Amino acid sequence: MAEITIEQAQKMVDAWIKEYGVRYFSELTNMACLTEEVGELARIIARKYGDQSFKQGEKPNLGEEMADILWVLICLANQTGVDLTKEFLLSMQKKTNRDSLRHIANPKLKA
Repeated sequence: MAEITIEQAQKMVDAWIKEYGVRYFSELTNMACLTEEVGELARIIARKYGDQSFKQGEKPNLGEEMADILWVLICLANQTGVDLTKEFLLSMQKKTNRDSLRHIANPKLKA
């Protein structure tokens, strides 16, 4: 399987929308879709790792649901002009600056 960058993923989604999707859904609709997809992931997590069991016919398609979330998040980024690569790198820097010692020093995280 080929590797892609976040930038390439944003361009691929945009090209797909322009070729097959007619147009982006509104930002509000995409936010609702993102919430729906996160709920679907939560259902699978609850059944696979929590106390619930799968209903007949349900599949533990964890990766598929995560990819659906990524798709909608990329749509929102594209239509609002967010460079996810840049923002991800800034987020990593922020977390490193803020939390570089916090988790290591947390006795709750020690086994």
